[in-house]
Amino acid sequence: MDALHASRLRSRSLSAALLMLCIGAMSRAQAPPTLSPVEQKIASSVDAHAAADQALLQQIVDINSGTMHLAGVEAVKDVLAPKFESLGFHVRWVPMQAATARAGDLIAEHPCPQGAGKCGQRILLIGHMDTVFESSSSFQKYSIVPNTAGKVATGPGTSDMKGGLVVMLAALRAMQEAGALNNAEIRVVLSGDEERTGSPIELARRDMIDAAKQSDVALEFEPSVRLNGQDTVSLGRRSSTTWHLEASGLSGHSSQIFGDRLGYGAIFELARILDAFRRELREEGLTFSPGLIIGGAAAESNADSTGGSATGKANVIAPAAIATGDIRTLNNDQTQRVEAKMQAIVAAHLPKTDAKITFDEGYPAMAVTPAGKELFSQWSGISVALGLGPVLEGGPMTRGAGDIAFVAPFVAGLVGVGMLGEGAHAVGEKAYLDSLAPQAKRNAILMERLSREPSGH
Repeated sequence: MDALHASRLRSRSLSAALLMLCIGAMSRAQAPPTLSPVEQKIASSVDAHAAADQALLQQIVDINSGTMHLAGVEAVKDVLAPKFESLGFHVRWVPMQAATARAGDLIAEHPCPQGAGKCGQRILLIGHMDTVFESSSSFQKYSIVPNTAGKVATGPGTSDMKGGLVVMLAALRAMQEAGALNNAEIRVVLSGDEERTGSPIELARRDMIDAAKQSDVALEFEPSVRLNGQDTVSLGRRSSTTWHLEASGLSGHSSQIFGDRLGYGAIFELARILDAFRRELREEGLTFSPGLIIGGAAAESNADSTGGSATGKANVIAPAAIATGDIRTLNNDQTQRVEAKMQAIVAAHLPKTDAKITFDEGYPAMAVTPAGKELFSQWSGISVALGLGPVLEGGPMTRGAGDIAFVAPFVAGLVGVGMLGEGAHAVGEKAYLDSLAPQAKRNAILMERLSREPSGH
């Protein structure tokens, strides 16, 4: 073999070796995430209790717990409290009837056995026990939706969010059975008034905020949705603020409207303001909507601003008009900016009219953060490792306001880690039962991994 041929052979061998090294490196880089033995036990535990979890869902859905049905909310609490206690949580009930005219908060705490702060990331789980369906609603009972192969259930709160409560308990039970709960510091706060928040808010959300100040991460077990058949979870929530608009004007014979003496009347002033909102307020992430309008010779809304009464005649200029609506924003700076714009619009009165706008204390926004994006990356990676595929990020426009926004200034968090479904807040609300086990697995494994990461405090 001549020297040139030998050199070529060595070069080819070296190139082949380098190619194999590159292929090996690429294979390692592209290798799918895997589950540890403990995580595999968690997944198996969830599957083993599927029937019992669906039975629990039916049990609590069949208990009416409309926000203002305080006894019903407490009845749900009475079912859940022993479940947490059996997992080693210290459980207490904080009644709120006297302070906020709402039922109260269920608090369950699992301290770190090695001492506070020594179990990695301190985890806060958030949820609520109430629904929008009061005891007067015709929508009261759980049932399986026909022709869905038993995969879809309907009933009040099936997805929003009694399904989330079952997902939460299933995840914690799986951690306990796999031995992972022994190394976790977890707090649970379940409110009884998420759908109609008690007032003052600082008192109604005190327990949740206090728990957040002692936590590193928050998971909100409200429902999520499927987009194009793919499961989603969100990183932010929009705000929700209710506004009340009152317009007034001079009354008199309708033939004299628009004149110097009687002006435009209250209803035209109200219409001017609402149309200016439509034309001048639009911006990304913002929605605003008038939900109730009353006007006439006399106009009065009821105590809850859910209705009212008015009198008037076709030939009389209306001196009174009322509108109530809401605004929803991506962040709290946007809320302040939009409220200022609305005040300025209201102040530009038509002749001989007056108007004022007020804003109720509402839900703040939860803005998307880098820490939230990192949590989402972990969540999606866990889903892939479970063989469930990646999870899509559901933007804040896919959902309304929620309790996690109150704790967002203190902790990173994920939104909508509970049951998946559709039609929340409407008769016929549905839950996808085939999402219960996957969501429980994703949550339990995420919590197990977080408990092995150092606390930020």
